[in-house]
Amino acid sequence: QVQLVESGGGWVPPGGSLTLSCEASETIYSSIPMGWYRQVPGKQRELVARIRSGRDPDYRDSVMGRFTISRDNARKTVYLEMKRLKPEDTAVYYCNVRDTGIDYWGQGTQVTVSS
Repeated sequence: QVQLVESGGGWVPPGGSLTLSCEASETIYSSIPMGWYRQVPGKQRELVARIRSGRDPDYRDSVMGRFTISRDNARKTVYLEMKRLKPEDTAVYYCNVRDTGIDYWGQGTQVTVSS
């Protein structure tokens, strides 16, 4: 069973930047999607960005041009670089791996954007 550990969350003022990291407990084949979701209280978890080999990364519209997802397969790690952060980006961010129809999740890392 894949275990995922996120890091890099925290507080940042509007316009600031953060980079999230997620390390998997085992090698994830590059063809298997790895992604980031986020959730605020009372709302459904939503996809932020997803990456897999052979396809352009997917981003939700509201983060396009501000967030960049990347992965280092040798390090078993996926990153989410977030720039020009807005208060509405405040959420718990979760790392995800979807392998043969099974979703694996990290414990989440809080990102707070406020002045």
